[in-house]
Amino acid sequence: MYLIATPIGNLEDITLRALRVLRDEAAVIACEDTRQTQKLLEHFQIRKPLLSYHEHNEASRTEHILAVLEHGESVALVSDAGTPLISDPGYRVVHQAIAKSYPVVPVPGASAVLAALAASGLPTDQFRFIGFLPPKGGARRKVLQLLAAETATVIAYESPHRILESLSDMAELFGERPLVLARELTKLHEEFLRGSARTVLEELQRRDSVKGEITLVIGWAEAQSDIPDPLAEIERLQKESGFDRMEAIKSVAKRLGLPKREVYRLFSEAGGNSSPGKHRS
Repeated sequence: MYLIATPIGNLEDITLRALRVLRDEAAVIACEDTRQTQKLLEHFQIRKPLLSYHEHNEASRTEHILAVLEHGESVALVSDAGTPLISDPGYRVVHQAIAKSYPVVPVPGASAVLAALAASGLPTDQFRFIGFLPPKGGARRKVLQLLAAETATVIAYESPHRILESLSDMAELFGERPLVLARELTKLHEEFLRGSARTVLEELQRRDSVKGEITLVIGWAEAQSDIPDPLAEIERLQKESGFDRMEAIKSVAKRLGLPKREVYRLFSEAGGNSSPGKHRS
């Protein structure tokens, strides 16, 4: 079973290996939308049977695909764009194929996650991909609140219909944390907007509409040069302002938009050895 990455916009981004497997190796191609995949195949003059495989028919189609593999034939799984299983269907059939000892072969290629991260200018040594943000405001804000203490770069997908609401939530919860909005990656109107959530929001609000696929890359607060190092700021407040340890931690946590316990953890791991005692937050 081949997991084949397809272009996320620019058809030139398909690999030679992907074309060879689609043309010569696969007996059937399982895809989200047969119409979308057919356009790709016609462009490269490939003719193969297509089988729809999406979130609404995963259970039944998984059995069909496993039957093809059982007969000794190869199946290529593709999504409409990008790498299969990354915010797309496919986990169920891959999991069961592995359980039945069928070889599962990745054929790497385009990925909006990695393309946006690489061009963002934000730290790439650690990152966390969370897929699409929840569509409902309450659930979305809970997710964003949990990310307030995240120390890795965060990557998320968002719909153009909800992007203004999401950026508004981020502006309130993340303050001046650096953010990059990548829109229409690899396409004619590819665009990167960089700044805080508020500055990016203000730019989009000046437009008549927002269209296209959107990937958000969100940096940790310390990735922005004018945000102080939490440990250095705690020490400064203690020395210059006469704050005790817990007062300094609370002040820094509020300024950076981080939970007090997270700042205390950083303080402790850096060598702080005093207990917070009975102070109340």
